[in-house]
Amino acid sequence: MLELRPNCECCDVDLPPQSTEAVICSFECTFCVDCAENVLKGVCPNCGGNFVPRPTRPQSMLDKYPPSTSRVSRSGGCPG
Repeated sequence: MLELRPNCECCDVDLPPQSTEAVICSFECTFCVDCAENVLKGVCPNCGGNFVPRPTRPQSMLDKYPPSTSRVSRSGGCPG
């Protein structure tokens, strides 16, 4: 089950569960599209993987399986 993390690990912008501005890597590292494209150049700084759009979860499933509330941020920000 995806955690649906609530923020960009790079700039800390909010990324609510239904956001189309969230991308993830295969380890669920979560970034906004702007940071992923313009700062990270499409490469995850944590694992070296690529990014794909984070799927959205239907509201009925959000109620049953809520998104994470734990904010994750890279220590020292993102390279770039």
